Amino acid sequence: MVNLGLVVAQFNKERPITHEMADAAREAAAAHGAEIVDELAVPGAYDTPLAADRLARRDDVDAVVVLGAIISGDTDHDTVIADAAAQGLTDVSLKRDTPVLFGVNGPGMSAAEAEERIPKGGEVVEAAIDLVEELR
Repeated sequence: MVNLGLVVAQFNKERPITHEMADAAREAAAAHGAEIVDELAVPGAYDTPLAADRLARRDDVDAVVVLGAIISGDTDHDTVIADAAAQGLTDVSLKRDTPVLFGVNGPGMSAAEAEERIPKGGEVVEAAIDLVEELR
């Protein structure tokens, strides 16, 4: 069995996008015989590396799945946040020798596009399971 940690960014939480992505992730884990052993909610995508690191340190976590949605605004802030999150999560994965899968949609994405990508929450879990099994 593959044990997963799940990090879910809450920014734009008035829309249920990341909550629905997390639901898809839980459903995919159950369908593939994996277990989500812990789930951490963080304010936004920028905050995901610290939470991912906490989960990746645990002996009972084989991989960490990070979910979020970075929706474009009036500035390039979405690009800055996405770059920082991606680099931070890559660093966690390499430092902890634990897969950290990037299920953060965006940048450059509208709210409608983010809603269309809700099923990616489940796809990232499937990728995490595949990667853990490949690396064992």
